[in-house]
Amino acid sequence: MKPTRFETAIALIDKKNAEDTNTYQVAGMEYPKELLYSQRMTRKLLQFNPNASKALQIAARAQHICRWKIARDEYPMDRVGYLKWRETLKKMHAEITAEILEEVGYDQQFIDRVSLLINKKLIKKNEETQILEDTICLVFLDYYYDEFAEKHSDEKIIDILKKTWVKMSDAGHEAALQLPYSEKGLALVKKAIS
Repeated sequence: MKPTRFETAIALIDKKNAEDTNTYQVAGMEYPKELLYSQRMTRKLLQFNPNASKALQIAARAQHICRWKIARDEYPMDRVGYLKWRETLKKMHAEITAEILEEVGYDQQFIDRVSLLINKKLIKKNEETQILEDTICLVFLDYYYDEFAEKHSDEKIIDILKKTWVKMSDAGHEAALQLPYSEKGLALVKKAIS
């Protein structure tokens, strides 16, 4: 049986992310960093929103597509530089994804919808953009937060958690409070949201 357009798009996104030379270790296995991230995004999205549309599933999978191609240090190492880097990345992620979707035969309306999601337009106003933002935050909290917290001061972590919390919906907050944190991780979360 021939794979669907959706399945082909996901496979092509994975193929791109498999080229990441940065690796991440899980249970003694090495994975291309962005491939692992994209698979975690899909898993978390479908746990959080089992009826996610195909557009939303593709946007989640392609959230960091080829992220390693634009290094953080190509921009000033301050807040303004960070935000500029993030904007440039979003644009690139959306463009690469649009090319894949065009290649597999999706129409412009569908491609525009996915691009809107990847660019995270209309957070708090567009339900799917909000679900994607919640998923991004949940992936960070579930898979990367404890390790990240070890490398930074409690003040910085609390500040980041506060900013993360503001971006999330009530459903996102509820899901975040169900995650299995370390004792210290949970203490910082509670401090940030109190």
